[in-house]
Amino acid sequence: MDTSDRAVLFVGINYAPEPTGISPYTTGMAEGLARRGHRVRVLTSYPHYPWWQVPEEHAGLPRDADINGVAVRRLRHYIPRRPDNLRRALFELSFGIRALFNRWGRPGVVVVVSPALLASRLVTARARLQRIPVITWVQDIYTLGISEASDGAGSRVIRRIERNLADCAARVVVIHERFRRMLVEDVGTTAPVDVVRNWSHVPEVSDARRVETRRGLGWADDEIVVLHAGAMGAKQGLENVVHAAREATRRSSKVRFVLLGDGNQREHLESLGGDPRLQFVDPLPDEQFLATLAAADVLLANERPGLTEMSVPSKLTTYFATGLPVIAAVDASSTTHDEILAAGAGPVVPAGDPVALVDAIEALADDPSAAAAYGATGRAYRAEHLTADAALDAFERTIAVAMTR
Repeated sequence: MDTSDRAVLFVGINYAPEPTGISPYTTGMAEGLARRGHRVRVLTSYPHYPWWQVPEEHAGLPRDADINGVAVRRLRHYIPRRPDNLRRALFELSFGIRALFNRWGRPGVVVVVSPALLASRLVTARARLQRIPVITWVQDIYTLGISEASDGAGSRVIRRIERNLADCAARVVVIHERFRRMLVEDVGTTAPVDVVRNWSHVPEVSDARRVETRRGLGWADDEIVVLHAGAMGAKQGLENVVHAAREATRRSSKVRFVLLGDGNQREHLESLGGDPRLQFVDPLPDEQFLATLAAADVLLANERPGLTEMSVPSKLTTYFATGLPVIAAVDASSTTHDEILAAGAGPVVPAGDPVALVDAIEALADDPSAAAAYGATGRAYRAEHLTADAALDAFERTIAVAMTR
C-alpha cells in the first residue's frame, strides 16, 4: 500500500502512558502504522484512566510531543472523579469539543475511537463537513451497556447516537465477531463492519521472579493465589470477589484473592470490610506488573451478572501471555464466556456466584495437569489469533478501502 501521501488522525480519549483499558491498543495501532510508513497524528487526553484523575507524575506532560514516530497532542478537559452517567457524558463532550476545534492538519482519514461515543460523534460531524473519510473503531458497545443498566428514553437515545455514528463512517471496526452481529442486528447500522481483533500487547510472560515476587507480596508458598488485574469499575462486579474471599475464609481454604489495579469502585470494595483471604494491590509499573501476574496461580476475569456483549476485557490478551489458567466468572451469554471457551484457557462459572468460584478454584488447584493444560492452550490461542501484525494488516486494509470510498 502506497502511504507516501497518506496521513491518519486518531481521535481517542485514552493513550499511553495509561496502563490499561483501550490505551495500549490505540497507542499500539498508531505506533504500528507509523512504523509502516503512515504519517500518524493523535488527539488525546492527559492520562486519567483507571484513576479518573490525572496523576501528579503525568500532569506535566507536554501538550505536543513526537512519541515513537507519532505526533501526539494532549487536550485538557473535564475529568470527573466519580463518573456517573451524567458526568461521563460531560466528560466525553468536553473532550469532543476540544478536539472539534483543534487543528487537524490534512489527514487522509480520521479514526475515532469509541469510547468516547459522544466525542466521536462530534468529531465525525466535522470530518464529514471536510469530506474526510472516517473509520469508527468500536471497543465497547454503549447500547447494550445502557440497556443493561437502565430502560427507557436514555437507552433509545444512545442507540440512535451509536447507529448514527456507525452510519456516518466509511468503515466501522469492531474487536469481535459478536460485536459485528450486534451492530448490524441490534443497533441496526448499515455501514460496512470489519473485525480487527485486539492483540496481546505484551511479550510472553516469564515466571523467573516467581519466588521473589510472591515473598515480596506476602504470598505463602502453599497459597492458591487468584489474581484479578485491571480496572475496578461497576461492570467488573468485584463484590463477587469480596464474597468469594469470605467463603474461602469460612472454609479455611488456601485460596487468596488479589485485586490488582484501581478504579472508581475500589474505595467501595475496600469499605465492604477486610478479609484475610483478600488483598488489594496498587497499580504497578509494567515490569513489576507482569512479574506479579506470573507469580499468581490463577488469573480471574469477573463481570457483573447481566453483562453480555458490551465488551471483551482487554486483560484477557495479557492473561493469555502468562501460560496460567484463567477462570471466568461471567454470564453464559457474554462475549467473555465465548472467548475463554474459544481459547480453552480455563473454566467458566456463573457471574455473581462466589461459592461456585471458590469450588472451581479449588478443583483446579487439585488438578495441576489440567491447570497447566489450560495455560498452554490459552498461550497457543494468543499466538495464533492475537498478534499485533495480524491486527495491523487488517487495519491497513480497512484504511485503504475507507480512503477509496
